[in-house]
Amino acid sequence: MGFLRRRPPAGPDFDVLAIPFTDWPGSVVVSMLPGEDGSCQGIFVQYDLLAGRGTAMLIGNLPAGSPARDESVGRIEAQHLVASLGHEEMPEELGVEEHPVMQNDGLLIVRRVKYAEGRLSCVEFDRSDNVQVRIVSWDRPITDDVFALLKPIPAEAFSG
Repeated sequence: MGFLRRRPPAGPDFDVLAIPFTDWPGSVVVSMLPGEDGSCQGIFVQYDLLAGRGTAMLIGNLPAGSPARDESVGRIEAQHLVASLGHEEMPEELGVEEHPVMQNDGLLIVRRVKYAEGRLSCVEFDRSDNVQVRIVSWDRPITDDVFALLKPIPAEAFSG
């Protein structure tokens, strides 16, 4: 996690949920969404599959008030994933279904987003600290067991 310590000192004041980097076979890129005042408005963890074959999964953590949570913006993680794969257009969103999932001892209400392009998977849920987590993947369905892999990365890891 050494590369995470090189993040700007205006790091998040919340824990970022991600899959432990040692559990992923490829490369990982972490980026921040800065606010106009330099504050952190979101953290994006992008997992590459077998280093260089393209994005496999992107996990966004968006605190309350983040502009990326605005309904008119759409799901920025899905847009980023689709663009990183070289696709010109974002697939049409068809609807959202809610269902419960257990994570450790807690119950998550997960929203599954349906797209016209069936290879794009997207789920989102709200953490107890009002941070919204979105997970998107291409050509790999997001099954309930992925929630067991999510672990918090402490905010201190993002400070200078």
